[in-house]
Parts: sequence; structure tokens; C-alpha cells
Amino acid sequence: MGMNVSRQLKYYFKAFTLAELRKGMAVTGRYFFRRKVTVQYPEQKTPISPRFRGHHALRRYPNGEERCIACKLCEAVCPALAIKIELQERPDGTRRTTRYDIDMFKCIYCGFCEEACPVDAIVETDIFEYHFENRGENIMTKDRLLTMGDRYEARIERMKAADAPYR
Repeated sequence: MGMNVSRQLKYYFKAFTLAELRKGMAVTGRYFFRRKVTVQYPEQKTPISPRFRGHHALRRYPNGEERCIACKLCEAVCPALAIKIELQERPDGTRRTTRYDIDMFKCIYCGFCEEACPVDAIVETDIFEYHFENRGENIMTKDRLLTMGDRYEARIERMKAADAPYR
């Protein structure tokens, strides 16, 4: 019982002297005069890790043919079930995708799809500045992914070259 009374007295003493408020103000005072670390985002950019995973892209071979061979490994390994692939066999016996969709709302940017791809067709770029304005834009279709790959192929090649020692 005596222990309980002393605990209550401590509580009331701290409450009466505003101990927590003073501790908080001391922390605020310590940081008030330090150099600020705020980044003015559109004008200033912070460094990005070479292992950063951003927007997806489908790549093509130098002759213009898409790299994806419709093996469906990326779809199978995706933990978020964000990738949907449909394929069709061509007259020469090779397979190509007729549908390759990635739901960017479901994607957790784990990089498993990129790691599983045997022909380096799907990559996650270092592009993080994108947004969606209309319903359905979050589904990246095959055409949109190929357009991303075509537009940023040089940048993807530089990323792959920089990442080579880690593979």
C-alpha cells in the first residue's frame, strides 16, 4: 500500500510541475538553433541508392523485338499478385505475351519480378516521380511498359552497368 501512495505522489508532483512539458520544450530548444535539414523537393533532389526500385519497364532487344518470352516466372514469383500475363504461341514456335499488366497499386516494389526474369525483360527503373490522375491508370499495360522501356533504355543500361558488381 505504501508503494502505491508514493507512486501517486510522484505522479501528482510531475503533473503539477509540468515535467513532461519541460522535457519536450528542452528537446525543441536543442533543435531550434541547429542547421535545418529540410529539402526543397522540386528544386533540390536527394541522392538515390543504386539499389532503388521504382517504375517498371519492359525492354526490347536492339533489333526492336520485345524481350519477354512469356515464361510467366515474374507472375509466379510476385508476392502481391500484381502481374497478369496472357500469352500466344507464334507460328515459329516461340511464345510472346498478348497481355502483360502490372497493377501499380498492388505492387510492393520488391524486385522479385526483375530477379526472376531469365532474359532481363522486366526491370524496375530509378524513376519515382509519377502519378495517376484517372481511374485505371494504375494498371500498366504492355504497351505502356514497352513505351517506358523505349523512352528510358539508355538510363536503364546505365543502371544495369552500375549494378553489375552486385549481381
